[in-house]
Amino acid sequence: MSTDPNAPWLVVGLGNPGPEYAANRHNVGFMVADLLAERIGGRFKRAGKAQAQVVEGRLGAPGPASRRVVLAKPMSFMNLSGGPVNALRDFYKVPLANIIAVHDELDIDYGTLRLKLGGGDNGHNGLKSMTKAMGPDYHRVRFGIGRPPGRMQVADFVLKDFSSAERKELDYFVDRATDAVESLVTEGLERAQGAYNS
Repeated sequence: MSTDPNAPWLVVGLGNPGPEYAANRHNVGFMVADLLAERIGGRFKRAGKAQAQVVEGRLGAPGPASRRVVLAKPMSFMNLSGGPVNALRDFYKVPLANIIAVHDELDIDYGTLRLKLGGGDNGHNGLKSMTKAMGPDYHRVRFGIGRPPGRMQVADFVLKDFSSAERKELDYFVDRATDAVESLVTEGLERAQGAYNS
C-alpha cells in the first residue's frame, strides 16, 4: 500500500470507447467507472493530453478518512490502455500501489468478484498493456464473466453484449463491484477482500 495517506488513487475502468461497445462484456470496467462517477457527483471529461476521460473527486465519509480519487476510462481501445494510464499516473503523481484496474475476467463465474494486488494478465489485453507500461504491482478488481459457451472464440465472447439472462442481474453485480472499489480505496485490500472475494 502507499505510505502517503494523501496520495491520490487512480481507478481505471477498462473497456473500449464508442457506443457499439458500450454494453459488451469487455466493457464492464467502464460500467463500474460510470457508476462511481455518478456516486461522487462527477461527469467524465477529456483529460488534457492523456487519451482518456477522467473525473476527480473523493470517496469515503467526509473528513480525514475520505480519499482523493481520479476515475479514468482510457479512450485508446483496450489493448493500448497502458499509455493513457501511465500518462495519468505521472500527471496526478499516483503511486503504483494506488492504481486499481477494474476489468472483466473469463476464469471466474459471472458476477463473482476477486480483488488482488499484482499478478499476471491471464491473457487480458488491457492488463497486458498496463503491465508493460508500469509493471504488475497495481490492484485489480476482477469481475467474472465466465467462459464462452461451446466453441465460441474468446474474442467474440468478450465483444458481445451480456445475454438477456445476465442482464437481469448486471445492475446488481456492477453495483457490488463499485462497492468493492470504494472499500478497497477507503479500507484497504484485506478488508475489501474479506467482504467481496466471493
